[in-house]
Amino acid sequence: MQAAATTINVRAPAEVRDLIDRAAQAQGKTRTDFMLEASVEAARRVLLDQVFFQADEAQMKAFQAVMEQPVEYNAAVRALLSRQAPWSA
Repeated sequence: MQAAATTINVRAPAEVRDLIDRAAQAQGKTRTDFMLEASVEAARRVLLDQVFFQADEAQMKAFQAVMEQPVEYNAAVRALLSRQAPWSA
């Protein structure tokens, strides 16, 4: 990250501050670095989830036509779908 150019002030209950301090310490970071990194990561995630795509009428019709076609499963897709999800293990 670039050098700090502005200040961000946050008010929080002592319990929240203590929780953040423990987490920052566990990662060997200052409270400021921990909070800034976590905030930037969360902000990027939110914005990436809200990507807007523009399409004219012809592009939209072409997209809809593709989406209405039946799905063709190949061997790789079948193998992938037969495995247990990593978060379910």
